[in-house]
Parts: sequence; C-alpha cells; structure tokens
Amino acid sequence: MHNTDLLARSCSAVWHPCTQMKRHETLPLLPVQRGSGVWLYDFEGKRYLDAVSSWWVNLFGHSNPRINAAIIDQLGKLEHVMLAGFTHEPVVALSERLRELAPAGLGHCFYGSDGASATEIALKMSVHYWRNSEHPDKTRFISLQNSYHGETLGALSVTDVALFKTAYAALILQNDTVVSPDSRNAEAGEDTRDFALRCAEQLETYLQRHHTQIAAFIIEPLVQGAAGMAMYHPAYITRARELCEQYQVHLIADEIAVGMGRTGTMFACEQAHIVPDFLLLSKGITGGYLPLSIVMTTDVVYEAFYSDEMARGFLHSHSYTGNPLACRAALATLDIFAADDVLNNNRATADYFNRIASSLREHPGVRNFRNCGMIWAFEFVSPHADFAQRCFSLALEHELLLRPMGSTVYFMPPYVISKDEIDFLVGQTLQIIDTLS
Repeated sequence: MHNTDLLARSCSAVWHPCTQMKRHETLPLLPVQRGSGVWLYDFEGKRYLDAVSSWWVNLFGHSNPRINAAIIDQLGKLEHVMLAGFTHEPVVALSERLRELAPAGLGHCFYGSDGASATEIALKMSVHYWRNSEHPDKTRFISLQNSYHGETLGALSVTDVALFKTAYAALILQNDTVVSPDSRNAEAGEDTRDFALRCAEQLETYLQRHHTQIAAFIIEPLVQGAAGMAMYHPAYITRARELCEQYQVHLIADEIAVGMGRTGTMFACEQAHIVPDFLLLSKGITGGYLPLSIVMTTDVVYEAFYSDEMARGFLHSHSYTGNPLACRAALATLDIFAADDVLNNNRATADYFNRIASSLREHPGVRNFRNCGMIWAFEFVSPHADFAQRCFSLALEHELLLRPMGSTVYFMPPYVISKDEIDFLVGQTLQIIDTLS
C-alpha cells in the first residue's frame, strides 16, 4: 500500500474528528503505517517525531514492548465482560493501585470510556450526591474561562471554547465561568502567585452569592490545555479547595490531560497539596493504547449512594466500562512508572529540554515561553493569519508532528524522548518559525 491509496480511501469513508473535511482537498491527511518510540512512519518510510503524543495520550512511546506484552497476555485470558454484576482481576488491581497512588481519600474508582465520559460521570455524580443529601437545588456548575472538559453535551456545559460550543448552544445547560488564573494575563511585574490569588477572589465572590445552586467547580489543574496551554500557579487550586469546602461545593480536578506525570508530579493537584472530591483520569492512563477513563472519589461521596433504594444508586454505565484489555494496559503503564523512576527521569529530561530551548525562548518572534513538567508552549508572532495550518504543514516537511492552537506552539512529547531527539525537535522548530517570521 502507498500513502496516496490510503489517503483516497480515508477521505472517502472516514469522517475525521475535529476537522473541516473540505480542508483535506488541499491539506492531505498524514497516513501512518507504524510507530516506534517517539516516531511515526508513513507507508513510504518517512518519519515524524510525535511532539504532541498523539493528542496527549502516549507516555512511553509507540509500540512499547512492555505494554504490548501485557495486552497480549490479557488477550489469552479475558477480552471483555460487563462490569454490572461482574468483576475481574485487572479492574480490581488497577483500582487498588490508583487508590495507593492518588491523594489520600480517593478510594473509589468509577470507569468510563474517554475523557468526556469522565466529565459526564463526575457532573452527574455531583448533582446526584446533593440530591441524595437533601440539597436538590444544587444543580449548576462553574468552570474557568477558556476551559475545556470534553464535547458531549454535559461536558460542553462546562467548556468555554466557542468553536466547540456555539453550534450546540440550544442543547446545552448554560453554566457560568470565573476568570482564569492564566499567568499570561498577569499585570507587568505581578507575581504569578499573587495573580492567581487575585483571580481566586472572583471565585469567592461568586460562591458567596450562588453556592446554594452550585454543585461543583471543575478545573484543569495547573494547565488549561485547549486554552493554549495556559499555565497558572498552584496557589489558585489551594484557595479553590478552601472555598469549595467553605461553601459546600464539590471540587472536580480534571486531570484527563495533565495527570499521569505530565506536570511533574503523578497528579497535578499534588502540587497544590489538596484532595479534590473527584479526580478525572484518561488519555495517558493506558499509555496511549486503549480508551479508558476513571473518576476517583471519596468515601463521603460513595456512601451517599449506598442504600437499599435503587434510585439512590448511581445508575450510569458504558458497555466497555472497565475493559480488561484497557485495564491491563493501564497496569503496565503504572508498572513502567514504578520500575523506571519516571517522575525523576522526567525532571532531568525537562531540565535538559529547557537548556536546549533557550534558543527558542530568545527568538524575537517568541512570546510567553513557558514550561510545566513535560509540557512546553509559546506564542509566535507571525505575519500569516493561517499560522497554525502553515506551521503544521511545514513541520511535516521537517519530520515533526506539531499541532499549533492559533498562535500557540506547544510540545507534549512522550516521556521516552532522548536528548538527541530533543535537539532535533528544537532545531527543526527554530527552522520552521524562522521560515514563518
């Protein structure tokens, strides 16, 4: 098979996500035959460094032999069984492992299929908790400006990205937002911690007025992904936790993108030294192999549903909830974290990346160069209105997979990226932005 054969068939039969299909008349799809480590390869043998971890999911490289082996082993035992009325070893083992790793008190795991599913589960669980606890008026939510929590209808109700939301406004419960602590918006010379706490004052004012109707506040801890990798000080999360406690509002930590070591700690909320009421995981939990999402919650929440009455139970389900193959992939991913001392190795990788990236930071067209764990981002001042599309296309010519958001270029590479590959990534990116200056 050749690239052109697959491209023609794909455009004819596949409706691609988050895509205006007409663009592929002039911007061809990238046909991928195989992957190895940080590299993807097309059918003609050309390689591309996956600098975005294939939508932020791949942690330990493509075709990782240890995750491969775990899935192959599980295939010979059990591929799937419904989790309503049944259980199996991989889902129990994974739940126990996560309970040990997560902030203390998050002892119960509810499973879904993807990140938006996790958001839906947490929102429903929060409202149902308050109903079971005799607070039926607490049915609304708040989120940060420019937040992203998924694209199903419930998730869109707490997402603040017009591109995804506007077309479905008539179908969506319209919730409120509070100002984001995005450090890019701090005043000149203002400390990022002070700015974060100043933003939290608006949250406090809002909760003072509306807490009797608010079920939960949902945030992406430390980094708002779709907002252009908006990074902020953990003091905001610490203060949000205090305010949610004070006003009896759940705190939902959406770590779908930022969990699993991506921000430098296993869970981003650890850096704020807090325990949320709900912790959402997906994307990297299986190392990028299989769809899986998890909502972790507390004894207090769990016990509000524990009853002789069926209607007080959490009657939510997905056909592939807790799939054994996905759970084995997740267990293998956790095994790699433990065996390879991943978090410490990531810190060394980030230190090296930041040294090498000084040339990017100092480029005259670069603004707001920033880093959080294994995430880097900057804005680029370009004369081209279609900068993102031009950058994506030019990156492919330079053997890179980049996916800019507007003027924001970001890197979220697999954790296994080597020093030589970092050198290549930074060097090629410099050539790209020089061309687009």
